[in-house]
This record gives sequence, structure tokens and C-alpha cells, in this order.
Amino acid sequence: MRPAHIALAALVAAVWGVNFVVIEIGLDHFPPLLFSALRFLVAALPAVFFVGRPKVAWKWIVGVGLALGVAKFGLLFTGMSLGAPAGLSSLVLQVQAVFTALFAFLALGERPGRVKLLGMGVALAGIGVAAVDEGASGPLTGFLLVITAAVCWGVSNVLTRKAAPPDPLNFMVWVSTVPVLPLLALSLLLEGPDRDLAALRGLDWTGAGVIVYVAWITTVFGFGAWGWLLRRHPASSVAPFSLLVPVFGMSSAALFLGESVSPLRWCAAALLVGGVALTSLQGRKAAPEPAVRVLVPTTNVPTTHGGSTP
Repeated sequence: MRPAHIALAALVAAVWGVNFVVIEIGLDHFPPLLFSALRFLVAALPAVFFVGRPKVAWKWIVGVGLALGVAKFGLLFTGMSLGAPAGLSSLVLQVQAVFTALFAFLALGERPGRVKLLGMGVALAGIGVAAVDEGASGPLTGFLLVITAAVCWGVSNVLTRKAAPPDPLNFMVWVSTVPVLPLLALSLLLEGPDRDLAALRGLDWTGAGVIVYVAWITTVFGFGAWGWLLRRHPASSVAPFSLLVPVFGMSSAALFLGESVSPLRWCAAALLVGGVALTSLQGRKAAPEPAVRVLVPTTNVPTTHGGSTP
């Protein structure tokens, strides 16, 4: 990867890590389900009018929209509103790699190797350590909702792989149109119209800035840049940068929110990041040698053998 592309991958990881701090701030302004609905509404509009028609079947857009938008983000925002710390949430959510591998085995027949199984075990041990730490220092309900959000993220990852969208930005924008109405309906039902109206009437510059960040910066820019990198480099080169997300998440939460990181949480972080690394990065085969252009003299023009050139 070129230095500029490495910097872009690190920037996306930083944007996604800091996003947990921004979510924490946003939850002071909006109920969690309404906040999530506004996030996808602003991410979808007006971008949906500029990205063109959907390039995959609607069943994949709706499936990912429900799993990722309604379930994953609805549970994540609700879990954080119930007390799951921003830094810990950024860490725990990475266990989605374990659930993705599990669901890929069940749905796609992708059998994990020994190293991947070891990584899954190490990551789950990290979740156990984090649960002990959170159970001793904070409410466990929010923590469990964040883990459930990671499960839903794993489901959406497998659906996305089945969809195989040729344009990730186009796909993400259309996916963002799906959760808006279900989340608004759930917010009206569970959070109440009075609370929602009070939040909208009290909208200030901070609240508006938070929505813009989580919608345009983390969703449109983040997923667009990530997809751009994946189209130009092997996934094995780009994927490791996602391990920087909890690093930025925990450090920014400590810096801006004053969240302390206990020794037990550091232990959980080491286990989780190490386990996710083993789960995500093993089993990559080396890229094949580039095809060689062989020019064979003839009476007409040169002929190319050995496939296309790089």
C-alpha cells in the first residue's frame, strides 16, 4: 500500500474509533433509537439521489438494512445509553469478527482452520474478562446489548458477502434508507412521542454536529473510503487497520470523556485484539506471481501468452 493509502486507512480507523465518543455525546441530546434513525436519515439523504440505482437485489439491501441498521445500531446505541462506556463498547464490538466467522461457517460452509478457532477462543476469553470488569464496575445490561449488537453485525457481514456489492458506497447509502422508518416506529413505541419531540425541539449546534459526524463522516466517508481501499488492495492488507478502531476508541474516550482503563480492561483489550487478529488475518494465501508478457515474433503482430498482464 502507498503511504497515502496507509494514511487513509488509519484515518478511517480513527474516525470510527472517535465515533464512539461522538455517540456518547449524542445520547445526551437524543433517545437512542431516535438518534439511530436520524443517523441513517441524514446518511441516506441527499446522497441517495447521487449514487445511482441499487446495484444488488433489494433482498440484500433490506436484509443488511435490518440487521445492521435496526438491530446492530439500535442495540449499540441503547446499550451505550444504559451505561456501556464508549471505550469499552469500541473494544467489545470487535468480537463481531468471531460471530462473522461462525455464521460464515453455518451459512456459507467456510470451515475455520485451527488458528482461526484459536483466535475465536482467545477473543471470547477477552469478552469474559471484560464482562467481569464491567460487572464489577458498571451495569451489565448495556454491556450485554453491545455484545448482541456485535452478533447482529456478524449477521450483516455474512449477508453483505452474499450480496457482493460492486460499489460499497452505493450499497451503504441504499442500506441506510431501510432502517429509518423501523427505527422511528420503535422510538415512538418504546421511547414515546413526547420524548422524541422534546429532543427535536431542543436541537442545537452540538446535536446537529453529532448527527452530521455519525452520518456523513463515519458512514458515507468511512464506508466509502474503506470500500475504495478494498477495491485497490487485497483485503488482507486493508483489514488489519480495523484493529486500530478500539485503540482510537479507548484513547479518545479516556481523553475526552475521562474514562479510566483498569488493568483488567487492558487485559481484556489485549485478548480481544489478539484474538480478532488471529481470527481475521490467518489463512491468507500469497498473491500469485504476476503474469509475464511474452512477445513471440510473427509476421503480423506480437502475441500475449500467460493471461492478462497486471
